[in-house]
Order: sequence, then structure tokens, then C-alpha cells
Amino acid sequence: MQPPVISPYQSLVAATPVVHRAVTVDGRTTHYWEYGPADATETVLAVHGFRGDHHGLETIAAHLLGKRVVVPDLPGFGISDPLPVSDIDSYVSWLTGFHRALGLDTDTVVLGHSFGSIVTAAAVATGLDTRLLVLVNPIAAPALQGPRAIGTAIAIGYYRAGALLPRVLGLGLLRNGAIVRAMSLAMLKSPDRDLRRWVHDQHDRYFSAFADRTSVLEAFRTSVTHDVSEFADRIEVPVLLVAAERDDITALPEQRALTRRLRDAELVVVPDVGHLVHYETPGVAADAVLRRMADTPGSRRTGRGTARGTKRGSARTARTGADTGESAS
Repeated sequence: MQPPVISPYQSLVAATPVVHRAVTVDGRTTHYWEYGPADATETVLAVHGFRGDHHGLETIAAHLLGKRVVVPDLPGFGISDPLPVSDIDSYVSWLTGFHRALGLDTDTVVLGHSFGSIVTAAAVATGLDTRLLVLVNPIAAPALQGPRAIGTAIAIGYYRAGALLPRVLGLGLLRNGAIVRAMSLAMLKSPDRDLRRWVHDQHDRYFSAFADRTSVLEAFRTSVTHDVSEFADRIEVPVLLVAAERDDITALPEQRALTRRLRDAELVVVPDVGHLVHYETPGVAADAVLRRMADTPGSRRTGRGTARGTKRGSARTARTGADTGESAS
């Protein structure tokens, strides 16, 4: 493989302390990375999306200045051991066990990007306590319904073929460079040539780092048969949603509908970007997280979901980026 393309955020990432660690959760090894100062008083647990690994959230972690950011490789991705079955219950059990194994508590902010938004939302709905849940590019609506149903069915066929073909052919299909590049092109919206080269390089390097074909098929099925809205009525903690104006995975009206269903929620819309907020505008996402963390310190919480007292259906929406702070509704 060619030398890595230099990140547009290289100076900030290089200046961010990082330590690689591993922990055993239910008999399986999870590898994780801790970003930020060792003496940080606040922690963010960040869960990446489907087919990625911890590298995908590295830029957001670097922008969360002064915070300790813990980013694991999801089971079966990166270098973490796979789960026996990669269904939503198993992911929730893993995340809860990982949270407990690291001694994290209610004051730890939980963040999930894309598929990670489903895993974190399901875990919080099941009882994982946090003072703030952050969902970046959340999967807000069912993928098997509506305008994305046909594309989802085609993708399911692709992953099923990758699992059923002879091993060499199946892995070749799943890791095919042209298909990975097509996925990257479909999600990337920025016209910046240097940024685009770097994002494609990230996908080329890390998008095929999965443990085995069965795990990636099961994980994909989980990602398209569940969504955050399924758990919305059971999430009682404050939620920050960082959505993208041009997200092809979940459209903005669906993000707004999800926001209205949550008990205490704020929707921040990033203009002119798609499903790769974590790559294209990590600073904007991090700024929104830092602001909301300052608004909901653990010491002020009087109970689950009561930090701001916002009633269901009255969630706030703001746009950020070029028009930071302007109300959109």
C-alpha cells in the first residue's frame, strides 16, 4: 500500500496524546485508544460506525480539547475480537461490559457515529447511564423502508454473497478496492481535493479491517434492521444530535422527527456535508459536543433526563458551521 495521505488535521492529531490499551470483555479482547490529557477531568466514550475502526473518530477526539476520549474498535472490526453473534443485544452487552470494565460512570459522555449511534442509543435505552448521549450522523429511521429500501436490499445481497462465496472470492468481493471507493465517493460531499484524497485513503486503509465474513454480514444486518428511533421512547437522558444537511443515509426530515420523539434533545445541523461529518467537519461536531457538555455537567443532574428540563416535542434545532447559532426552527 502507498504511504498514507497526510491528514488536513495532522498537526492537531499529532499534538494529541494517545495510548493504545486492551481489555477483556466477556472473555474477548477489545482494543481501545485513549486520546487527550491523562489528567483530564471529563471523559467521552466514542463508538465508531460500520466497517470502520477507531481511526474514524480520531479527528473528533483530537478536537475535543482537554477531554479524555476513549475510542474502542467495535468487536469484529479493527483488531478487536468478534462477538459470537453480531446482533444488537450482543453489541449492547459488549458496550455495557466495556463501560464497566473501564470503571466509567454516569458522568462519562457517550457518543456514537452512524452504526455507533444505534449501538449507543440501544445501550442507553437498556440502562447504560450517562449525563449526555451524543449521536453524530445518527441512523434515525429504518433502512428497510422508504426510498432507501431497494439500495439496502442490494447491499444485503452484496454482503450475503461475500459470506457465501468460497473464502478467497468472498473476501475479494468484500474488500474490492473499486467497491470501497464507490462507497467513499457516494458519502463524500466536500469539493476540497486534498480532503477528498485523505478520506478515500482512510477508507482504503481501514474500511476492510474486519475479523471475518460472517461477522461483517451479521453486523450489516444489525445496522439495517435497527435504528435510533426504535429506542427513542426509552431514552431519558439529554441527547445531542449532530446531523448533516446532505446526509444520504438518513435525510434531515427524519432527523427532525427523531429529535421530536426524544425527551430532551437538541438537533445541530451541519450545512453542506453528508454522512462523513467525522471526516469533513470534525471541528464543528466537537464544538457542539463541548458546548453541550458545558451545559450539562454531571454535578447539576438531579435525575435521568432532567438536566435541561426540555419536554418531549419541544426539542431545539440549530444550524452550525457557516451560520453558527442561527435558529432553524
